[in-house]
Amino acid sequence: MVAFQGEQGAYSEDACFKYFGAAVKTLPFPDFQAVFEAVEHDKVTHAVVAVENSIEGSVAQVNDLLLDHDLAISGEVIVPVKHCLMAYDGATIDSVEEILSHPQALGQCRKFLANYPKWRIIPSYDTAGSARIVAESKRKDKAAIASRRAASVYGLKILKEDIQSEVVNFTRFFVLEKNPKPVPGANKTSIVFATKNVPGALHKCLGEFASRDVNLSKLESRPRKNKPWVYVFYADIDGSMDDPMCHEAIGGLLKTGAFVKILGSYKKAEA
Repeated sequence: MVAFQGEQGAYSEDACFKYFGAAVKTLPFPDFQAVFEAVEHDKVTHAVVAVENSIEGSVAQVNDLLLDHDLAISGEVIVPVKHCLMAYDGATIDSVEEILSHPQALGQCRKFLANYPKWRIIPSYDTAGSARIVAESKRKDKAAIASRRAASVYGLKILKEDIQSEVVNFTRFFVLEKNPKPVPGANKTSIVFATKNVPGALHKCLGEFASRDVNLSKLESRPRKNKPWVYVFYADIDGSMDDPMCHEAIGGLLKTGAFVKILGSYKKAEA
């Protein structure tokens, strides 16, 4: 059983099916906190959570939860985002007055929405959840932005496909579990670390990787909760903890940094 945030038909559920196969059983939860707790309390064996979109950037709440909880990343999956405008049977673009969707989806469809300035834009908690609301309303003046599969799940008519502003639009998801076994063929590692409060601290931390020719494919800072103006750094590393140079670099980081948390080693996903 795999947990995801949202409702049936969500892109997160698409990610579950892509990673685990169409036969996997999924369990939706209203927010990311509940998803993490479901794995911790053994309600499910795995979770799939969105961590980054190629247009809108990182999902900050998921990064914070990765730091606060003891779940490990055992895989990643990348899902293409193809947004559709959908409405109840009988509706047309001319009859639509109100659009519901998740704020990120609305942001990804800015150019399309700009063509209809009279539409009321209503941010919602989930793309698929917005489709469900529109279906239950049975109103022809409401429409949702969600995936093609969401339209099928809730029996809505697609008014227009591929309305995202950018053709290249992908969301990256992490697969989480409590005590994963080593992943055969792992070639990517995610960590979070903090630097000491001394001049050149970040330079010294990054030098642990540069001096060993270990590539950082991502580095991003986040404010540390309850500590104003103190930051932690999330990094993706090309290599696994089984790679000698990668292992040695993180060992060096344990000495030069203030703290280090290894989030997991896993196989790099293909778009």
